[in-house]
Amino acid sequence: MSDRRRRKSLSIFRPPLAPLTPIDDEPPDSAPPPGTLKKRRPISFAQDQSPSSSPTGSGFERTNSKSSLHRLIPKDRQRNPQKGGGPSSLFGSLRSLASLQDEDEKLTRTASSPSSLDSTTSAIPDVAAGMLIHHGPLPEIGPMFRRRCPYLVLTEFHLIQFKSQSRASKMFPTIPGPHSQSRSNMRHSRLSSSSSIPDLQSASDGHHSVPLLHVVAVYKLDDGEPYFSIEIAYLNDTTNHASTMTLQIHDPAESDTWLTAIRSAASKARITNSVTFPQGLVEYTARALEQEQDYDPNHFHMFKVVQRANKIGKRSSTDDLSKLTSKICILAIGMYKVHLVPLPKSTRTSSSTSLSDMNGASHGTVTLASVNIQTFDDSFQLWFRHPFQPSSALHLAALCVHEIAVWLRQAAEYLRPEWTEQPFAWIVPQTLNEELLPVPAEEEENRAFDRTLTAYCAAYGIDTSNIRYTVNYMCEDAPKFELLPTGNPRRPKYNSIELLAVFRALRYNETFSAISFGQISLDVLNGLCDHYGWEHTPWTTRSGEPVELEEQQKACLLIQEVRGLAVKSRRLRRLDFSSALARRPSNAGSTPDIGCGICEALFPLCAKQYTNVDWVVLSGILLSNIDIDYLYAAAVDKSCHFRAVEVGYCGLTDRNLQAILQALSHQGATLECLNFSGNFARLEPLSLHEYLNELSYIRSIDLSNTYRTSGREPLFELSILTRWKLQELELSRSSINAETILVLADYLRHPQSSSLKNLRLNQCGLTGGNVDDLLQAMTRSTPRELHLHISDNHLEQEHERLIKAIGQSLTPTHVTMEMLEYKEETNFRLLVQAWTSNASTRYLDMSKVSLPFAAGSETVTALERMLAENRSLEFLNIAGEEAHLEVANFGVGLNRALTGLKRNTTLKVLHVEHQKLGMQGANTLASILEENSTLRGLHCACNGFSLQAFTVIVCSLVNNTTLLYLPFMDEDRAAAIRKFDREFESSKDTGMRSLTAPTKATVNTVKRSIGAAMPGPLSFANKHTGPPLPHQKKQYTEREANIVLNSISERWDKEIAIMQGYLQRNYNLTHGLPAASSSAGAETENERPTTSLSRTTTGLSRSTTLRLGSNDVTPVGEPSRQLGMDMGARMGNGGEEVAGGAEEEDDDNEAALMMSKKLDIE
Repeated sequence: MSDRRRRKSLSIFRPPLAPLTPIDDEPPDSAPPPGTLKKRRPISFAQDQSPSSSPTGSGFERTNSKSSLHRLIPKDRQRNPQKGGGPSSLFGSLRSLASLQDEDEKLTRTASSPSSLDSTTSAIPDVAAGMLIHHGPLPEIGPMFRRRCPYLVLTEFHLIQFKSQSRASKMFPTIPGPHSQSRSNMRHSRLSSSSSIPDLQSASDGHHSVPLLHVVAVYKLDDGEPYFSIEIAYLNDTTNHASTMTLQIHDPAESDTWLTAIRSAASKARITNSVTFPQGLVEYTARALEQEQDYDPNHFHMFKVVQRANKIGKRSSTDDLSKLTSKICILAIGMYKVHLVPLPKSTRTSSSTSLSDMNGASHGTVTLASVNIQTFDDSFQLWFRHPFQPSSALHLAALCVHEIAVWLRQAAEYLRPEWTEQPFAWIVPQTLNEELLPVPAEEEENRAFDRTLTAYCAAYGIDTSNIRYTVNYMCEDAPKFELLPTGNPRRPKYNSIELLAVFRALRYNETFSAISFGQISLDVLNGLCDHYGWEHTPWTTRSGEPVELEEQQKACLLIQEVRGLAVKSRRLRRLDFSSALARRPSNAGSTPDIGCGICEALFPLCAKQYTNVDWVVLSGILLSNIDIDYLYAAAVDKSCHFRAVEVGYCGLTDRNLQAILQALSHQGATLECLNFSGNFARLEPLSLHEYLNELSYIRSIDLSNTYRTSGREPLFELSILTRWKLQELELSRSSINAETILVLADYLRHPQSSSLKNLRLNQCGLTGGNVDDLLQAMTRSTPRELHLHISDNHLEQEHERLIKAIGQSLTPTHVTMEMLEYKEETNFRLLVQAWTSNASTRYLDMSKVSLPFAAGSETVTALERMLAENRSLEFLNIAGEEAHLEVANFGVGLNRALTGLKRNTTLKVLHVEHQKLGMQGANTLASILEENSTLRGLHCACNGFSLQAFTVIVCSLVNNTTLLYLPFMDEDRAAAIRKFDREFESSKDTGMRSLTAPTKATVNTVKRSIGAAMPGPLSFANKHTGPPLPHQKKQYTEREANIVLNSISERWDKEIAIMQGYLQRNYNLTHGLPAASSSAGAETENERPTTSLSRTTTGLSRSTTLRLGSNDVTPVGEPSRQLGMDMGARMGNGGEEVAGGAEEEDDDNEAALMMSKKLDIE
């Protein structure tokens, strides 16, 4: 890797941990003098104070790949006391005895080795150096007549196994000889030793030694034997040789003594001597994380650990014990996962290890279920659990177990910074809890919601591109989280794992005051249980108060996750589940219905005040009787403080609706919204008035698409309406009698109605006279700030009254009157003339108007006058409709009517979709954009625009500096491509079925399609005015058609890029920003038309489709001639039909080539 520093770990969680405390208390005289020993943290790649791992250090030094085992052996090993009893061994023993008096010499003495050794090797002192800590004999081994008794010695720096006690006493004189009397007084128990591979020191030296700096872990071994076994795992970083030594001890007290002594000495050696990871091992581990897409240099920590073998039984044989092996590996904590990376093969250098050697395991950090650290040895267990799967355990051991636990906790808290209580068991010593520090807060949008969601996606194996959401800041109870449909068009619904990731990422997050799952299917979670664990069950609220609900662990995941959202956020106020469940309740039958789950999850929490959620949207979910029971039980309690429970389109019956109304009447002091729309129940006005009298603060009522009982009673009483400060009243698709119209008119006259902003009366059977009554009632000295919806009503009845009210400017500022169906065009013309003189309405929606025929000349003139003379309209929608069973548009006369916009000075937004404007309409819109300076948005898609028409509109932006929006015309592009496909297939089938020439209509339509991809008029070298010649009847190939289609798409994309450049320029000019360069992607002046005449022949650039076909495709059936002459040569410069062809085949090829050259030149 080019940058060595990039692999370093940058601590982002907390300052460096305090040094580990030794396991046993050292005697006072064993402490080093001040300034001699410097305590350091146990080695890991994450420590900050090590020069080789510090983020600001100079990087790791690469280990010398040529170093071998013999470099660790002292050069004077020939003078070993076990080979001749030379003074060198005695000197070493004396030096060990004098270590307490001469600490400086003890710290500086190291094994003799070449200068090329790495830092790990050079830091290992001589075997004889250091203070003697513990020693004891081993059981006799070998044949009957050649038995020998090994001896084990522990010093400050080594664990040494001698062949005999005599050899140990020669190196360490403080150890009594084998025939000394003191031996009878020793209380050391017999112990045995076994090692997995040859030790670091050669057996010819009379001893095997394990440097304590190489020790990875010391732990008790549960092998089923009647011994108290200890296993010591160690690793030589230089050679990648990993070994384990097993000590089988009969006495439990002696076992604890050896375990404590070895752990203490190994920990002290690691604190005293800072040892770094070899650079090759660091790169190897980083590559393993990169393979999992989890490497981040700022979130990378690696440790040596032992993956312990599991217990195999109560009693084990020698063969079983050989199988009970542990292995040393690397535990790496990445950005989102915890990895167990095997060591590289010892036969290779670490820098050449391939990725195929990395067969470790990875677990998501957020799936951590338990951390269990033993207090008596270095062993610990990590449990991970994926949803719907049992827990997976990692039985590990490491000297740096405390540091591993701390970094795991910090990594989990970093990924879930808002979680006040992590969902995993934390079984650690109390001293470790004192070392934990809070994760520093980082400035991130939505309180690190993206970080938490990405962590769950990585842990659960989810493609993050499938999850889409938006945050709405322009709504009530903002900000509002809104989950959108999946990003996978083939799978529009989320699966259970994806939904769990979203729910758990939202839990504890207090950014959002409202969360919406509207139109998102949650059926997959309803009734689904995870029986393998309950770590995500919300047992407490955010403040720690126990949630006392029955059988929480048996609840389905939908209930648990909804409860988790509600009780773990104090800011959350609104939950929207509209149309989130498509289930149908089964209230009848022997099996009781389980309900939708949402009512069971939320309403008991509201009743016991465990949550602040007070606005619940259940619209579109069919509720069963059990759901109504949960709602009723909570709503009758005034302490719930509901603001709204929306139950529109919930399949409510008369009995259910009466029960809900009765319960909600107890929430009169807080209820703000009523929504009973679209239910089967019938409203009885007198009973409704009784319940509504109890409500004092209603702001919104939605009774659309409801039924009422017969009678002349008004739906509302005036006294009730005037008590409220209504902002929205929705009565669309409901039967409204004359008495209700009078009550609404009286209410609109009352000053209390000034707060009303939306009045929806669509499809209510209103006549023009009814609307006139309402307009007269809402008249004020200034235009009423109200949006009136009167779409799809019978306005042609008493039409003259409506016309008069509009002409007198009695309308509010916003009016929507869609889907008006006029039987006489004269009435529509009168309506247009009334809007011409109207001066009160700024927003007018007259889309989908249906006329008996296309708009006549007088109607077109009236539309043109309205567009030119109206001085109040800022938004106008005159879009048509193009459905399978109904088509509504004004016809070709609209092109002339639109020219009135050239004189308009107030209109800012215009909608003219689905009006079939075509090429003529594109020229009209282009001319308007060149002269109009007030229009900000032009919505003109779905008008049958070809590439040529789109290019014309884009060209008009050269001189327009005010337009800010223009669609990409994706629908028109798709329609143009489909049209060309149909024409191509039609021409191909015609050529296969008959030897006659294609008809004039077929040739002309295909000519126009290909003409979009070829600029300028077509000319040919040879012209023929007679009947088509036989050799002209040839077919096109698929390759040729694809070339034309690709060229059209590429040119369309280019026009979009040019359009975006112009719109960005206009945006910058409007907002006072530096103007963007408009030359990017623009063509030369001679390629951009500036007059209407030149627009009619605008096409592609000079790199034409025909040239692409002739240069890039092997001629099959003369494709150039076919494209140019058979399908296109029948149109001349003025649109006249000409007959193309020649007497000879060579002349045809020459003609096609000349046409291609002419197109390129022009």
